Amino acid sequence: MNQSTRMHETLFASTEGRMLGVGLTLTGLMLLAFGIGWHLYPDRILPYAIMTGLNLIIGREAGMSFGYASGFGHAQVVPLNILIETIQVLVIYPLFVQSTRHLIKLRTLEPFIMRIHRAAESGGGVVRKFGIAGLFVFVFAPFWMTGPVVGAIIGFLIGLRPWVNLAVVLVSTYIAIGIWALLLNELNVWALAVNQFAPYALFLAIVLIAAAIQWVGRHRANG
Repeated sequence: MNQSTRMHETLFASTEGRMLGVGLTLTGLMLLAFGIGWHLYPDRILPYAIMTGLNLIIGREAGMSFGYASGFGHAQVVPLNILIETIQVLVIYPLFVQSTRHLIKLRTLEPFIMRIHRAAESGGGVVRKFGIAGLFVFVFAPFWMTGPVVGAIIGFLIGLRPWVNLAVVLVSTYIAIGIWALLLNELNVWALAVNQFAPYALFLAIVLIAAAIQWVGRHRANG
């Protein structure tokens, strides 16, 4: 058995490693679905791809707002965003844990991992004080760097068992997505009653606000 094989087995042997395996499998299936959809129905799959990119780059508010502005309903917007954020947790959180154990080293991701680590450490004190309830609220709260990935890393740093950590983070995330769905859909209906292009103006406003919050958060973190 060569060294790369032993490292591969060690990487996926732990609980977090198995989570990573599930996350990578879901990522592969999602990319495959997008690839097939792009080949068969390029016009119909494009809004889903844009919604995915917006969620990953800016956040769920931007992705979900675009989905509703594009005419999608809860059945299209909610499951996709649940899948996206589940994949983020199942990939980035285990990568972080395995990197702390020196089982993996991804130089291209190091700045991102370090930024998340700093955010997790800065918010970990409050979460540690209130335990699981604090983690639930931290993940649920709609502020920059309080999402599921940072929450999962905080759960690891304060010593929660992996599956307890994952369950708390994902349940809080799903509830938050549900509430955002109700809010954004109502705003979209209101905007559509004003003008047919108003939902896109609302979407643009949400993107700008979310981007501004991200910029301020990163500036403070780096300052």
